[in-house]
Amino acid sequence: MSEKKTPVKDTKKQVPLRLSATLYAELARWAEDDFRSINGQIEYLLTECVKRRKRGGKDD
Repeated sequence: MSEKKTPVKDTKKQVPLRLSATLYAELARWAEDDFRSINGQIEYLLTECVKRRKRGGKDD
């Protein structure tokens, strides 16, 4: 039997990230306002940035 490979899309990678205390605090406040975890907020923001880049940097 061949093993079924999981698409990259469905897997999560752990990435160590160093942030300044100031940036972390700002992200924490923003995440709280949006009812997200800090990790969820960072992932959301990065996803939005990638989407914009794919559109050629045009704003909505």
